[in-house]
Amino acid sequence: MPKILVVGGGYAGFYTAWKLEKHLRQGEAEVVMVDPLPYMTYQPFLPEVAAGSIEPRHAIVSHRRHLKKTRVVTAKVTKVDHATKTATITPAEGEAWEESYDQIVMTAGAVSRTFPIPGVADEAIGLKTIEEAAAIRDKILTNFHKAANLPAGPERDRLLTVVVVGGGFAGIEVFAELRSFVTDLLKSYPQLSFDDTHFHLVEAMGRIMPEVSLETSHWVLKNLAQRGATVHLETQLASAVGGVCELKTTDGAIEKIESDLIIWTAGVMANPMVKGTDFPLEQRGRIRVQPDLRVVDDNGVIADAWACGDVAAVPDLTGGGVGGFCVPNAQHAVRQAKQLAKNLVGTLRGEATNDYKHENLGAVAGLGLGIGVFQSGKFAMKGFLAWGAHRGYHGMAMPSWERKWRVIGDWVGGFFLGRDIASLDDRETPRAAFEAFASRPKPAAEAPAAPAAAQAPAEGQPAGTAGPAYGEPAKDVSNDAEPVKAEASADAK
Repeated sequence: MPKILVVGGGYAGFYTAWKLEKHLRQGEAEVVMVDPLPYMTYQPFLPEVAAGSIEPRHAIVSHRRHLKKTRVVTAKVTKVDHATKTATITPAEGEAWEESYDQIVMTAGAVSRTFPIPGVADEAIGLKTIEEAAAIRDKILTNFHKAANLPAGPERDRLLTVVVVGGGFAGIEVFAELRSFVTDLLKSYPQLSFDDTHFHLVEAMGRIMPEVSLETSHWVLKNLAQRGATVHLETQLASAVGGVCELKTTDGAIEKIESDLIIWTAGVMANPMVKGTDFPLEQRGRIRVQPDLRVVDDNGVIADAWACGDVAAVPDLTGGGVGGFCVPNAQHAVRQAKQLAKNLVGTLRGEATNDYKHENLGAVAGLGLGIGVFQSGKFAMKGFLAWGAHRGYHGMAMPSWERKWRVIGDWVGGFFLGRDIASLDDRETPRAAFEAFASRPKPAAEAPAAPAAAQAPAEGQPAGTAGPAYGEPAKDVSNDAEPVKAEASADAK
């Protein structure tokens, strides 16, 4: 039975394995999926997780719960040698091993792309994982607790200032969602006012959200300004050392903003693990594929190798892609995975493959409770209806009804009960409370050092018996002569 190895369990990897389970006949092939995480993250929900509208666990999909026929391996693929059809699997615990395969699907996804800006690696946080989104939420809540006890001044301003770098969809959504979250949070903190909170978004281009029309992007800018959020266009982050964001505009002006929460959303790049393979890469580090999602090099198709999602340079046959390739987003990753699964199964059965072609359905974004935008071609929708379209689309796009109902439950509960504003920031150090009060054994008292003469064993005495046995109290060797004399006297009587 041929073995299909799926490298990566994000959008593309999860959907590939999910659809292979559907299309393959019993015993037709074995599917193995390897990912260092045991779940898929539904990334469009990360801004709502950060804003407390969705519980973190409800925005992820467990691999083992929903992939019933796939062998799931929670580990990293650190090397792929397609010439010998082997992959090196490295688990978090234990020894690495070689996994052979007959067909391989590369779907390792993308990671945050950063630049060597001083302070960013030390101070900023990304928005690619569920852990990052949950940490952002807890950080805001914890900072509110601290700020409520401080007088007005620089320290309180620093705690209540949020800086987002990147004006694409991810940046704008988390920026707007957090602005909505903080505004709603103020009613629970009478010590703080709206004017005490500060929101800044930094974008190097002259506009935001290139996926929508210029008119729609202007509406978003106006809406954010009305809500007390500042967008810095044609501005770059020059430094973030010590949490001090140094903003530099195209005309050379410099502005400094001190913040305790800097969120980086300025782009993604293909997972660097692809450099540990022998597959051909294009200039942006993605695996080269042809429209039917088979890996290719200068000589043509590389047999038994496939790739899709953010890690692959998939030609956009509609002509609407950037540089001729599909943009790295969830809409393409899911649909590419479905087509790849069909093509792979067809190849096993000796059938022809079909090219991937998808017309962009449009773009939809949530900008906080009751506010959103939707763009499809020249048609645009803004405000409450667009927000409803955003939740409706992504609610249905969430894989499996089990996950859908959990997310819908969060939305319904939030509508009637409001957002949960309890911070769990201390979960990053969960043993701190236990360690603070845990009883520890007292250190043993050191016995006084004995004179050198007393430490040496007497003639005829076995070595090592000069000192007291383990657990016995040390004797006062200064009066050894007297007890011996008394003992001898008693024997004589």
